[in-house]
Amino acid sequence: MFKNTVKDLLDAALKERLDLFLIDFSIQGDNQIRIIIDGDNGVLVEDCMFVSRAIEHNLDREEQDFSLEVMSAGATAPLVSPRQYKKHVNRQLKVKTASENIEGVLTEATGANITLEWKVREPKPVGKGKITVNKKAQVAYEDIVEAKVMIKF
Repeated sequence: MFKNTVKDLLDAALKERLDLFLIDFSIQGDNQIRIIIDGDNGVLVEDCMFVSRAIEHNLDREEQDFSLEVMSAGATAPLVSPRQYKKHVNRQLKVKTASENIEGVLTEATGANITLEWKVREPKPVGKGKITVNKKAQVAYEDIVEAKVMIKF
Protein backbone atom coordinates (compact mmCIF):
# COMPACT_ATOMS: atom_id res chain seq x y z
CA MET A 1 0.00 0.00 0.00
CA PHE A 2 2.87 2.39 0.82
CA LYS A 3 4.42 1.77 -2.59
CA ASN A 4 1.12 2.54 -4.35
CA THR A 5 0.74 5.79 -2.40
CA VAL A 6 4.28 6.91 -3.30
CA LYS A 7 3.77 5.91 -6.95
CA ASP A 8 0.52 7.90 -7.13
CA LEU A 9 2.25 10.98 -5.66
CA LEU A 10 5.13 10.55 -8.11
CA ASP A 11 2.77 10.22 -11.07
CA ALA A 12 0.90 13.37 -9.98
CA ALA A 13 4.18 15.33 -9.75
CA LEU A 14 5.28 14.16 -13.22
CA LYS A 15 1.86 15.10 -14.68
CA GLU A 16 2.39 18.59 -13.32
CA ARG A 17 5.85 18.80 -14.93
CA LEU A 18 5.49 17.24 -18.38
CA ASP A 19 9.15 17.97 -19.25
CA LEU A 20 10.26 15.44 -16.59
CA PHE A 21 9.94 11.67 -16.88
CA LEU A 22 10.67 8.63 -14.75
CA ILE A 23 13.71 6.44 -15.35
CA ASP A 24 13.62 4.25 -12.25
CA PHE A 25 11.55 3.90 -9.08
CA SER A 26 12.12 1.48 -6.24
CA ILE A 27 11.38 1.07 -2.56
CA GLN A 28 13.76 -1.08 -0.54
CA GLY A 29 12.65 -3.19 2.43
CA ASP A 30 13.39 -0.47 4.98
CA ASN A 31 11.15 2.04 3.09
CA GLN A 32 14.10 3.62 1.32
CA ILE A 33 12.52 5.34 -1.69
CA ARG A 34 14.84 5.81 -4.67
CA ILE A 35 13.68 7.77 -7.72
CA ILE A 36 15.69 8.56 -10.85
CA ILE A 37 14.26 11.14 -13.23
CA ASP A 38 15.32 12.71 -16.51
CA GLY A 39 14.03 15.67 -18.45
CA ASP A 40 13.64 16.77 -22.02
CA ASN A 41 15.92 19.71 -21.22
CA GLY A 42 18.06 17.97 -18.62
CA VAL A 43 17.44 17.92 -14.87
CA LEU A 44 18.30 20.69 -12.44
CA VAL A 45 18.60 20.40 -8.68
CA GLU A 46 15.33 22.34 -8.47
CA ASP A 47 13.60 19.60 -10.52
CA CYS A 48 14.76 16.94 -8.05
CA MET A 49 13.60 19.15 -5.18
CA PHE A 50 10.18 19.59 -6.83
CA VAL A 51 9.65 15.81 -7.08
CA SER A 52 11.02 15.22 -3.60
CA ARG A 53 8.72 17.80 -2.04
CA ALA A 54 5.69 16.57 -3.98
CA ILE A 55 6.16 13.17 -2.34
CA GLU A 56 7.59 14.01 1.06
CA HIS A 57 5.07 16.75 1.91
CA ASN A 58 2.19 14.35 1.26
CA LEU A 59 3.42 11.47 3.43
CA ASP A 60 3.11 11.32 7.21
CA ARG A 61 6.35 10.30 8.95
CA GLU A 62 4.32 9.51 12.07
CA GLU A 63 2.44 6.88 10.08
CA GLN A 64 5.35 5.47 8.05
CA ASP A 65 9.08 6.05 8.51
CA PHE A 66 10.95 6.41 5.19
CA SER A 67 13.94 7.92 3.46
CA LEU A 68 13.66 9.57 0.06
CA GLU A 69 16.31 10.00 -2.61
CA VAL A 70 15.49 11.77 -5.89
CA MET A 71 18.26 12.08 -8.46
CA SER A 72 18.84 12.64 -12.14
CA ALA A 73 20.10 10.00 -14.54
CA GLY A 74 23.87 10.42 -14.56
CA ALA A 75 25.88 11.42 -17.60
CA THR A 76 27.39 7.95 -17.81
CA ALA A 77 24.18 6.04 -17.07
CA PRO A 78 22.80 3.90 -19.90
CA LEU A 79 19.85 5.28 -21.85
CA VAL A 80 16.69 3.34 -21.03
CA SER A 81 13.80 5.39 -22.41
CA PRO A 82 13.12 6.31 -26.05
CA ARG A 83 12.48 9.83 -24.77
CA GLN A 84 16.12 10.03 -23.61
CA TYR A 85 17.42 9.34 -27.11
CA LYS A 86 15.59 12.35 -28.56
CA LYS A 87 17.49 14.77 -26.36
CA HIS A 88 20.83 13.22 -27.37
CA VAL A 89 20.47 13.64 -31.15
CA ASN A 90 23.82 14.76 -32.70
CA ARG A 91 25.81 13.24 -29.84
CA GLN A 92 28.18 10.28 -29.97
CA LEU A 93 26.62 7.04 -28.68
CA LYS A 94 27.97 3.58 -28.02
CA VAL A 95 25.18 1.08 -28.70
CA LYS A 96 25.41 -2.60 -27.85
CA THR A 97 23.02 -5.05 -29.49
CA ALA A 98 22.92 -8.83 -29.23
CA SER A 99 25.00 -9.14 -32.41
CA GLU A 100 27.25 -6.06 -32.56
CA ASN A 101 28.63 -2.92 -30.95
CA ILE A 102 28.20 0.35 -32.82
CA GLU A 103 29.76 3.68 -31.95
CA GLY A 104 28.42 6.59 -33.96
CA VAL A 105 26.55 9.87 -33.99
CA LEU A 106 22.86 9.62 -33.18
CA THR A 107 21.24 11.38 -36.14
CA GLU A 108 17.61 10.47 -35.55
CA ALA A 109 15.39 9.04 -32.81
CA THR A 110 11.87 8.05 -33.84
CA GLY A 111 9.17 6.23 -31.94
CA ALA A 112 10.44 2.81 -33.07
CA ASN A 113 14.20 3.09 -33.67
CA ILE A 114 17.35 5.18 -33.73
CA THR A 115 19.70 6.00 -36.59
CA LEU A 116 23.46 6.06 -36.07
CA GLU A 117 26.09 7.32 -38.52
CA TRP A 118 29.85 6.86 -38.37
CA LYS A 119 32.94 6.78 -40.59
CA VAL A 120 35.24 3.82 -41.05
CA ARG A 121 38.44 3.21 -43.01
CA GLU A 122 38.15 0.29 -45.45
CA PRO A 123 40.44 -1.14 -48.11
CA LYS A 124 39.95 0.33 -51.59
CA PRO A 125 37.91 -1.90 -53.92
CA VAL A 126 40.75 -1.68 -56.46
CA GLY A 127 44.38 -1.03 -55.66
CA LYS A 128 46.24 -0.44 -52.44
CA GLY A 129 45.34 1.83 -49.58
CA LYS A 130 42.19 2.67 -47.70
CA ILE A 131 39.26 4.99 -48.17
CA THR A 132 36.91 6.55 -45.65
CA VAL A 133 33.39 5.17 -45.93
CA ASN A 134 30.27 6.64 -44.30
CA LYS A 135 28.18 4.00 -42.55
CA LYS A 136 24.60 4.23 -41.32
CA ALA A 137 22.50 1.86 -39.22
CA GLN A 138 18.98 1.85 -37.88
CA VAL A 139 18.52 0.02 -34.60
CA ALA A 140 15.14 -0.78 -33.07
CA TYR A 141 14.78 0.07 -29.39
CA GLU A 142 13.95 -3.54 -28.53
CA ASP A 143 17.27 -4.67 -30.10
CA ILE A 144 19.35 -2.37 -27.90
CA VAL A 145 20.99 -4.18 -25.00
CA GLU A 146 22.75 -1.04 -23.75
CA ALA A 147 23.34 2.49 -25.05
CA LYS A 148 25.54 5.14 -23.51
CA VAL A 149 26.45 8.67 -24.47
CA MET A 150 30.18 8.97 -25.14
CA ILE A 151 31.48 12.03 -23.32
CA LYS A 152 34.24 13.84 -25.18
CA PHE A 153 36.62 16.27 -23.45
